Amino acid sequence: MFIDNVKLVLSSGNGGKGAVSFRREKHVPLGGPDGGDGGNGGDVYFICDNNTHTLAHFKGKKELKAQNGQPGLGRNKNGKRGESLELIVPQGTQVIDAQNGEVLLDMLVEGQKELFLKGGKGGLGNTHFKNSTNQRPDYAQPGVAGKTLSVRLELKLIADVGLVGFPNVGKSTLISVVSNARPEIANYEFTTLTPKLGMVEVDDYNSFVMADIPGIIEGASDGRGLGLEFLRHIERTSFLLFVLDPLRDMSLKEQFCILRKELEKFSSKLYARNFGLMLSKSDSVNLGEEFAQKMEDGYNELKAYLQSQNNPQSFFVKVSSLEKTGLKELKFMLLEEVKKIRSQNNL
Repeated sequence: MFIDNVKLVLSSGNGGKGAVSFRREKHVPLGGPDGGDGGNGGDVYFICDNNTHTLAHFKGKKELKAQNGQPGLGRNKNGKRGESLELIVPQGTQVIDAQNGEVLLDMLVEGQKELFLKGGKGGLGNTHFKNSTNQRPDYAQPGVAGKTLSVRLELKLIADVGLVGFPNVGKSTLISVVSNARPEIANYEFTTLTPKLGMVEVDDYNSFVMADIPGIIEGASDGRGLGLEFLRHIERTSFLLFVLDPLRDMSLKEQFCILRKELEKFSSKLYARNFGLMLSKSDSVNLGEEFAQKMEDGYNELKAYLQSQNNPQSFFVKVSSLEKTGLKELKFMLLEEVKKIRSQNNL
C-alpha cells in the first residue's frame, strides 16, 4: 500500500530520577551517600533509507515514544539509558510541524540520520549533594522530561523526469516499456492511483529515474480528481515530460495549456521548470488518413504555439509505446536534459 502522508505524536524519553541511597556496611552504621544518577531518556532519530518506498509502516500508529531512562541505584550505580527511537523513512520525506507547517527536516540522502528530539537528562543521585554542612543528603534530582511534538510526515518522490498528463494518455505504458517499473495498465481513467518510480537504463553507463504521476485533470490544483495529493510529487522532479494524447476530445494545444495552468496555480517554481513534450499513441495514424491528418495538424498547431510563447520546451517527439517507435530517441533526449540539470547542480 502506498501511503505518503501520516500524522504522528513523537516523544523522546524522560530522564530517570537520581537515587537517594547510603552505604550500608558492617561496622559502618552511618555510611555516606551512594545514590547513582538516573539514565538519560532515549532520543528520537529519523533515518533515510532507499529501500523504503512509502510511509505505510506508520499506518495505524498515532503516538511513538523513545524509552525512559532507568532510575539510579545504590552503590553509585547509574540507571540505564533509555533506548532511542529510530524512524526509517524513504528518500524525499519531509518532517513538518503539525501546528505551524514549518518544515523541520528534509530527508534527501541515503543513510542520512538526523537527531530530532533529544531525550531528557537523568537526575543526579544524592552523592552529588554531599558537602561540609550536609554529610547525609536525602535529596536527589528528578529526571528531566522528554520532549513531545506533533508532526506530519510528507513524502515527495524524487525523480529526474516526471510524466505529466491527463488520465489514460499512455504514461503508465510508457514507463513500463522504458524502465523497470510495472504499473497497472488499463483503458480507463485513474488506473494509476499511486505514483511509481522506474529506472530508465539508456546504455551501460547512463540511467535516470522516471516518475509516473497519477493523471491530472482540470481543477487538480483546487483538489479535483486526485488533486493536490499527487501534484506535490512533481515538485521534486528535475524535468517534466508532458504526455499528450491525440485520441482525447480536446486538441493537443488545449491539453497542454490546461496542464500548464494547473501547474502554475499549484507552484510558480514548478511552472518555470524545463520540459519536453511527447505525442503518445502515434500508432493511431492507423485509424485512417483523415485522423492521421488531424493528428498532424494538431501537432503542428502546438509547435507553432510553443514557438510564439517562447516556452522553454526542449523537444516535441512522437512515440508509440505499443509499437516501440520513438522510444530510443526519447530516452536519449531525456538523458541529455537530465545531464544538463545534473551539471548545473554539480551532481
